[in-house]
Amino acid sequence: MEEAFLHFLWKFQHFNSRELDTVSGQEITVFHPGYLNTDAGPDFNNAKIKIGDIIWTGSVEIHVNAKDWNRHGHQEDEAYNNVILHVVWNNDAVIHRQNDSEIPAMELKGIVDHRMIENYQRLLEPDAEILCSSFLENVKSITIYSMMDKVLAERMQEKSENIFREIALTENDWEEIAWRMLCKNFGFKTNAFPFYDLGKSLPLKILKKEVHNPKTVEALLFGQAGFLDDKMDDAYHAELAAEYAFKSMKYSLERRVDLHQWKFLRLRPANFPTVRIAQLAAVVTNHSNLFSLFMDFEGISALKKQLAVTQSEYWLHHYNFGSKTENEIGKLGTGSIENVLINTVAPLLFAYGVYKDREELKEKSFELLAAIKPETNSITKKWKEVGLEIKSAFDSQASIELFNQYCLKKRCLHCAIGTEIISCK
Repeated sequence: MEEAFLHFLWKFQHFNSRELDTVSGQEITVFHPGYLNTDAGPDFNNAKIKIGDIIWTGSVEIHVNAKDWNRHGHQEDEAYNNVILHVVWNNDAVIHRQNDSEIPAMELKGIVDHRMIENYQRLLEPDAEILCSSFLENVKSITIYSMMDKVLAERMQEKSENIFREIALTENDWEEIAWRMLCKNFGFKTNAFPFYDLGKSLPLKILKKEVHNPKTVEALLFGQAGFLDDKMDDAYHAELAAEYAFKSMKYSLERRVDLHQWKFLRLRPANFPTVRIAQLAAVVTNHSNLFSLFMDFEGISALKKQLAVTQSEYWLHHYNFGSKTENEIGKLGTGSIENVLINTVAPLLFAYGVYKDREELKEKSFELLAAIKPETNSITKKWKEVGLEIKSAFDSQASIELFNQYCLKKRCLHCAIGTEIISCK
C-alpha cells in the first residue's frame, strides 16, 4: 500500500463515507476532506469534519501505518498540533499531538472496495511509459479530452511563467519579449539557446531603426552571432563585416554569441543557423512591430502569409558564407511557420491574456492551436500507437504535457484518466 493512493482515497472519499467511525467508535461525518497540501505540514488543510457531536475544522494527516506519525517526528512538531483526524490504512498505534493529547484515528483497511485496489495495482503493473495504454479504449472520451484541456492549460501557464521572467529583464517591454521568444523559436531545439542569447544581445529597438536597410539588419544579426569575426574570401561577408564594424560602434554593442555555440552537425542545410538568421532578418525587416503582429492578426491564414518571408538573394544560394549551392534554398516553410505559431505566438497570446486578465486572448491562443495541424514527434507517435486521436496542435501540445508531466512521473492518481480506471467497478 502506498501513501499516495491513500491521499487519492481520502481526497475523493472513495469508501463508504456514510458509515464512518473512529477506531474508538465515534461517528464521523466528513463535510469537506480539506485541500491537499504540497508544502511542509499535514497532508490536507482546512478540512471540516464532525467527530461524535463536535464539528472540527483543521488538518488531516494520512499514513499507511499509524506508527509512521512518530517515525516522522510529528509528535514533536507544532505544525501538526491542528490535526483533527489521523487517517491510516493500518491502525497499529495510538498517536498524540505535541501537548500529548490523543488524535482520533480512522482506519481505511476494510472499508475500501477491493476492486479499486486491484485496479490500482493492475494500472501500475505494466512495464510501459504509458501505463494506461491497455485500459485507454475503455475510458470515456469526455474524461480523456477534459484531461487534455487541463494539461494544455497547465502547459500554457508554465510557458507564461517563463515569459513573465522576461518582464523584469525588459522593463515590461512586450515588444522585446516577443522578439526574444521569436529568436529562441528560430533555433528550434538544437540552437535555441544561442538564438535566445542573440536576441538578448541585440534589442529589437535597434533593429527597428535599420529596417529600411535589410543588409544592415543582416550585418547586425550575423555580427552579434559571431559569424563576421574572421576574414573570408567572400565579398558579401566582407560587406557585412564592414557594416557591422560601423554599426556596432554606433550602438555600443558589446555582448555577442560565441561562434562555437552554433551547432550544424546532423542538421539539414536548410536548417543551418546561418540560413535561419537570414530568415529571421527577413521577418524583422518586413514586420518590425512583432508584438502587434502576433496579438492583432485576424486569421491564421493571413498571419501565415505575413510570416512566409523570403531571405535575401545571397542566402537563396548559400548555406554558409562562401559556400554556394546550385539549388535554390527555399523561403521560410509552412512547418517552420507553424512551429513559430505553436511555440511563440500561442504562448505569447496566453501570457498576455493572463497578464492583462483578458480571457479572449487566452481563448485566441487555444483557437490558434486548434487550427494548426498536429506536430509529429516521438511522444505523439506513442499516443497514436495506443489509440489516442491527435487532430491538431492543441492535441499534440496537450499530449506532450500529459506524457512528460504525468505518464513519465507515474502521476496516475493525479490524472483524470488514471482515476477513472482505478474507480471503475
